[in-house]
Amino acid sequence: MEFKHYFKSRKGELIDLLKKIVALESPSADKKAVDACTSFVAAQFRKTGADISHYAQKKIGDLYVVEYPHPGPKTMKDRVSILTHADTVWPKGKIKEMPFYASGDKIFGPGVLDMKAGLVMAVFSLKALRDLNIEPSKKISVFINSAEEIGSDIAYDLIRNLAKRSSCVLCLEPALPGGALKVQRKGRMEIVLETKGKAAHAGTPHEGVNAVEELLHQLRQLQKLKTKSTTMNIGVIKGGERANIVPDEAVAHLDFRFWKNVQKENIVRFFNNLQPARQEAKIKFSVKGYLPPMEKTIVSEKLLSQVKNIAARMGITLETGKTGGGSDASITANMGVATLDGLGPDGGGIHAENEHLLISSLIERTALLTEILRQL
Repeated sequence: MEFKHYFKSRKGELIDLLKKIVALESPSADKKAVDACTSFVAAQFRKTGADISHYAQKKIGDLYVVEYPHPGPKTMKDRVSILTHADTVWPKGKIKEMPFYASGDKIFGPGVLDMKAGLVMAVFSLKALRDLNIEPSKKISVFINSAEEIGSDIAYDLIRNLAKRSSCVLCLEPALPGGALKVQRKGRMEIVLETKGKAAHAGTPHEGVNAVEELLHQLRQLQKLKTKSTTMNIGVIKGGERANIVPDEAVAHLDFRFWKNVQKENIVRFFNNLQPARQEAKIKFSVKGYLPPMEKTIVSEKLLSQVKNIAARMGITLETGKTGGGSDASITANMGVATLDGLGPDGGGIHAENEHLLISSLIERTALLTEILRQL
């Protein structure tokens, strides 16, 4: 079966489903909206004959795990897991300013590339396997995350549980511009740094301890952590109430990015060694969010080689690259599970108002995914 021809003949169906999913706007923090989107997507998977597990949530959107085939041959002990997410960075109502539309080989719209196209790919791959009566080489699990953009420990636990039972993990995040797969990603750690001082009148500042000054001193110290491979962004600073009061509290929210786990350990060690510069001042820090880096591993390199061979037989050349952003694939790669990321379509404008994908790439990547599931 030449899957590229198969999906090219169904281009209209792919675009129609993508349009419906994009129309269901799903900002991560809007539970009602993201639930409407994930519920619709789960219903599309259900039509393939897959088994759907629904994990209701109170604070974030509900989570789903799709298992195909259901119940599956008794001899099918191995599985491949596919990571997707339905939430986007765009607020509800943005689609009025960024309408879904096609222009030549491009489709525009909020979340169209990151990563609602990945959901369409997964649905149509399973649909093709069912309609063509093709038995996949392994049992397939598809995870539908509702909070990938903001991070969720509950979602991470489900991903880890799936990964433990999988021989490999495929992530349908969009490709790098030009179509390259993502074999390295930066890790991310959000740290909140707080300083405590003593309030006083600005006319007698020596009677107090200025928490803002202490915070600024510590932030200058933290500049020493910045290298070519470790970055720090001071995203938020708060402190003080009025100009004539010595502030007794200050806080900064910091974003660190790094390529290797050892660099994360260096950051934490540096924070542990920070000392107050002012007498009576106090400092403390807390890690509010962490996503590990995706580093190259032997098992992931082997998986990449297999997928490259499958692609080559389809006339597709796969390049590889790295990116500073994180994804759920970083979690599974960090566990030592063979992981491949960036299998979604080519396009551009992620998190920007010109977000778009290439229709030709959507067709090609859906065909590739289906062939991988058939052969791998």
